Amino acid sequence: MRYAKWLRCHYEFPIRVPVYLSPHEEIVTMHGRKVCASFFAPWDRKEEPYIRMATGDYPAMKKERGRDNALASIINSLSHEVVHYQQWVETGEIWERGVGVKATAMLRRYARDVDRP
Repeated sequence: MRYAKWLRCHYEFPIRVPVYLSPHEEIVTMHGRKVCASFFAPWDRKEEPYIRMATGDYPAMKKERGRDNALASIINSLSHEVVHYQQWVETGEIWERGVGVKATAMLRRYARDVDRP
């Protein structure tokens, strides 16, 4: 929740984009791929986009990596999908090239602003 609030303060969201949290370890995309997060980019701009996030592996990640690193992993996945949202808003399309770099930069900017995730 803290990251979502920070995002809204630092980035524009001209089209509402809800984020749905799933208690499962993976979600299945409309193409049948198992992923930890996805962005639905509708063809019709009148239809609402959305992000889905799998959070079921958080307890295991927290135990293995610690709270902050587990949260950072989830936040990085959300950042990745927010970059896709930004692509879609600007062009109507999404692509993977450069998304990881932008998502990591977003996470680092957040890390500079807060004590912990």
